[in-house]
Amino acid sequence: MATGNLLLASLLLSLALVLAKGTTNSGFVGRITDKGLDYARQVGVAVLQQKLATLTLPDFSGSFRVHVLGNVQYKLHSLKIQHFQLPSSTIAPVPDAGLKVSITNAFAELTGDWEVKSWKLKDHGSFDLKVEGLSVSVGLKLGTDATGRPTAATSDCSAHISGVNVHFSGKLSWLYNLFHKKIESLFRKTMESKVCEEVASSVSSKLQPFLQTLSVTAKIDHVAGIDYSLVGPPVATNSSLDLDLKGEFFSLTHRSPAPFPAPALAFPVDHDRMLYSGISSYLFNTAGSVYFTAGALAYEITDDMIPKEFKIRLNTSSFGPFIPEVEKRYPDMLMKLHVLSSSAPSLNITPEGLSLAPEVDVQAFAILPNSTLAPLFVLGASASALAKVAARSTKIVGALELSRLQLSLKHSDVGPFSVQLMQSLINFYASNILIPQINARLAEGFPLPLLDHVQLSNLILEPRQDFLLFGADAHYG
Repeated sequence: MATGNLLLASLLLSLALVLAKGTTNSGFVGRITDKGLDYARQVGVAVLQQKLATLTLPDFSGSFRVHVLGNVQYKLHSLKIQHFQLPSSTIAPVPDAGLKVSITNAFAELTGDWEVKSWKLKDHGSFDLKVEGLSVSVGLKLGTDATGRPTAATSDCSAHISGVNVHFSGKLSWLYNLFHKKIESLFRKTMESKVCEEVASSVSSKLQPFLQTLSVTAKIDHVAGIDYSLVGPPVATNSSLDLDLKGEFFSLTHRSPAPFPAPALAFPVDHDRMLYSGISSYLFNTAGSVYFTAGALAYEITDDMIPKEFKIRLNTSSFGPFIPEVEKRYPDMLMKLHVLSSSAPSLNITPEGLSLAPEVDVQAFAILPNSTLAPLFVLGASASALAKVAARSTKIVGALELSRLQLSLKHSDVGPFSVQLMQSLINFYASNILIPQINARLAEGFPLPLLDHVQLSNLILEPRQDFLLFGADAHYG
């Protein structure tokens, strides 16, 4: 019966992501705020009213004695709910317990048919029934299963009806009016019991399967995926529901623990959005570790990648003024650059912004007439780059902007030469060829963990110390 409220609250809980008071060492943490809970209440009440309209009540039958008529048998059947109204409801987290859904002052109108018979008479008619002062209190226990998905179960349920009024129509309706209190008491007990039966059934048959739609892993490409599994049950505080997710990249071919711990994150308490998430630098840095270990942080730069209008080509003639031996040994030949990270890149997040300081090796080759490669030299490059991130509905996307590139000569097959003279040339290739390649990949982004039929709006994304603060409002439908 309270499925609407419970469903939406747990839905928002499972996708909401940010901040418990104090610190945490997860890669992705979350919170649903009081604003999110209030939205869950509003939508949940609407869903609940639709559910109540389909509630089925059993037939009632029995007998009673009436002076002169003797023993009279009766039957009340074909009960239909015509109207159900839920004017007042609340939903709130209960510390160390879960969620509490409360509905008060609800009322309903029902219709049905009656039959009576005795040795002297037989008759039938219709009746109207009004239920007033219906209150329901439901406790929802939240947990996590072996796959790291959220779970929900009813921990307690109570229902109380303050008043039931029955009005019978028909020639012998006065017979029912003689014992209406007994009938009303029977209706009250049956309906109170039916409410809690419906709650337990709906949670197990509808809410729990819905929570299983949360994708706890997301495949990014042929190299890596992201683990979004819960590391523990959701935690209720006085004003929010909080949860910790693993939030780390993993190798699809050889999964192993990250070689470094997640930093402790201290979050502010924001309430403007329904949902908040803290995306730790740990998540991004596990990506760097996985791709580096897999040898996937390698790029090639060839002459056909350079726009035709650019005069600086990737050939021995362009490098001749800087390294005369290159043009002397390999005149008028195309070149190829292999760019490979020499260590796993690490993203630094501060309130001022995001930055990377990658270390890469640049190996140059001359392409011989038979298409084989002749090694020329290897440069070490220490770079500084600014990172920009943005939220795109269900994804986080990024881009890099190169701010500094410092070169050093690691090895030369063409004799010694001045690396400083080549600075502008390598800068040109990096800025115009390499960075656009990387940004094309970053623009694809990585997905956020969402349940089915959830849409986000009013997105914000702000850098904080060691994490990105992501906020959003949610819409279910």
